[in-house]
Amino acid sequence: MVRVSNNIVNAERRGKRQVLIRPSSKVIVKFLSVMQRHGYIGEFEIIDDHRSGKIVIQLNGRLNKTGVISPRFNVQVTQIESWVNLLLPARGFGYIILGTRRRKNVGGKILGYVY
Repeated sequence: MVRVSNNIVNAERRGKRQVLIRPSSKVIVKFLSVMQRHGYIGEFEIIDDHRSGKIVIQLNGRLNKTGVISPRFNVQVTQIESWVNLLLPARGFGYIILGTRRRKNVGGKILGYVY
């Protein structure tokens, strides 16, 4: 996850239009789908090479920073706001990515952040 995050940020800073990520995993795909849903990246394509897989991500220039929280801490609903204050630069700017859906009003494992 850390390599994926660094590769995306470095390619974005260099002005690249796409980046190749390998190896692929379900957690990485979920992380990228949240980033895509909020408009930080464009389309991404999963390439099955019968090994560990690759992902080609289309960048759109909206990404400032993305990071991964390691180890993946358990977060209660009451603690989410304190994590938002620690990780994001301003209110209403960026997203914290949890291992569970926030709509369910339960906590989960904190995976990373994006802004």
